[in-house]
Amino acid sequence: MADKTVDCGPWTGCAVMFLQSLSPAVNLLSLYKDPQEGKFIIFKVIKLTLIDSAGGLGGYEILKVHDADPFLGVEVKFVDVGVCQQFLESYSSGAVHQSLSQHSCRLLALSQELRVETQLKASTHILDLHLDKLELCLQHIHLSQPERLCDEEIDRLEQLLKIQALRPAVQSPASTPEESQVPSNCFKFQNRVFEDRMLTAADVQSFSNGVGRQWKNVGRVLGKSCRALKGPAIDNLAYEYEREGLYEQAYQLLSRFIQAEGREAKLGRLVKALEDCKLTSLAENMVDTQQLERSDPTPIPLRERTPRLRRPPRKECSGTLFSPLRSGLMQ
Repeated sequence: MADKTVDCGPWTGCAVMFLQSLSPAVNLLSLYKDPQEGKFIIFKVIKLTLIDSAGGLGGYEILKVHDADPFLGVEVKFVDVGVCQQFLESYSSGAVHQSLSQHSCRLLALSQELRVETQLKASTHILDLHLDKLELCLQHIHLSQPERLCDEEIDRLEQLLKIQALRPAVQSPASTPEESQVPSNCFKFQNRVFEDRMLTAADVQSFSNGVGRQWKNVGRVLGKSCRALKGPAIDNLAYEYEREGLYEQAYQLLSRFIQAEGREAKLGRLVKALEDCKLTSLAENMVDTQQLERSDPTPIPLRERTPRLRRPPRKECSGTLFSPLRSGLMQ
């Protein structure tokens, strides 16, 4: 993969993300070389991480996952500059690391958080050195055109993912009206019924770590049934906590939802909002957290904040700010 002169056609580009576990008990490269189960699990971790960080299934494709000992190399082709930009912003903010850790812990059944070292390259350019220069990174990726088609092994793994996603729908019998009724203290997610409960501090942290730039979209969905998040509330939060970054913006969003809704600020409402925004993998994480916390469903306490200088409230504009969600449907 080398820099090339590109024609003025559709925007494309290529980048390679190198991954290495910093936990002695987990070797990502060795797991991917395991043809029985490890290869599929690691590929699924990579795929879910890209879905989270790029905003869905469209605009990119995995061309190859290869041995770059001690790293595992993931070659990705981008066909949408907006998707590529969103991925770069997620990588720069640490959201990619967070997704890798969360999905690895869940799919590998790890008892503690997995620390991962990453490096992002386009041809010979190490993009980690220029993450503060987004346009330069996009230019390097655009000039680094892929030299191969999608690997046959990647095609096979993609098909296995689709089969796994469709399997519950194929195997589960048609439910009767009586079976489809969900108790008032429960909610339904992916054809399963879960006990509903108030949101906890762990829920807020998990949401804030994983939602990334999509927090506004989730907020607008929650705002359909929460007066505190209607109108310019979302954009005002974005403006007020812009300096603190995406984690704090997401944290404040969910905190405001909990403060406004009280006992009605429940996990089921958040999971439904994540589903509506096509953030299925994050919703899965939230449900997994629910299973671990069922014995201690304490509501989130108000977090003490160090006083800081605040910018004056922004004046309302005549138009509504809107950032379109580029997510595809995750099976």
